[in-house]
Amino acid sequence: MNSFWTQIIIKTMLRQKNGKDKQREEYSAYELAKSYRNFFIMLKRNIKDAILIFIGIVSASFGFKGFLLTNHFIDGGATGISLLLSAITKWPLYIWIIAVNIPFIILAYVVMGRFFAMKTAVAITGLAICLAMVTFPNVTNDNLLVAIFGGFFLGAGIGLAVRGGAVIDGTEVLAIYLSRKFGTTLGDIIIAINIIIFSAAAYLLGIEVALYSMITYLAASKTLDFIVEGIEEYIGATIVSVHSEK
Repeated sequence: MNSFWTQIIIKTMLRQKNGKDKQREEYSAYELAKSYRNFFIMLKRNIKDAILIFIGIVSASFGFKGFLLTNHFIDGGATGISLLLSAITKWPLYIWIIAVNIPFIILAYVVMGRFFAMKTAVAITGLAICLAMVTFPNVTNDNLLVAIFGGFFLGAGIGLAVRGGAVIDGTEVLAIYLSRKFGTTLGDIIIAINIIIFSAAAYLLGIEVALYSMITYLAASKTLDFIVEGIEEYIGATIVSVHSEK
């Protein structure tokens, strides 16, 4: 261990882990080596998570400002609510991104724990800052291309943030909470939420915008599934039986 500060951090971690031994000043070589290894594993994981969340924020911001905002299309979930409110009120999207997701961050603290809620709050704040300060070109005004590629970049951003251990769309947290409370599936709850969102979009923005927004949602959800789950998806079952030959 060449770094003085690394040794301080590792000894602090050992004291926190072993509450009864906080007064110890000396640790065995095995304890120090194990903590040294765990420290760098944790550091590497956190750096990887931060990179994934950062790329996710940039991708989602590009989907918003490069495609969806200028054409008033929306997505599902909390991002869809934010886009819908921004289109109606003409307030900047970054304000609504934070305002809409505050209840979901609080719920994440209750359902998923403090660390997840803190990462989610940082990710959502980063998204709002990126939307407020970074300029992206308007790529196209073709409605079909906007719906497909806007959904693609938005879904990729959400998926990368999930891979980084956070969310930039709080609907999933609400779905987890309600599924535990009422015993329903996550998919059913998310579908129910999006039916309400797209019905409101059809009423407030018009049927055509709502239909294109559904394409955006489908593109985003499929991209999200690809980022999080990968290409191949299957169910495996192992059966243990004394009649295995039969």
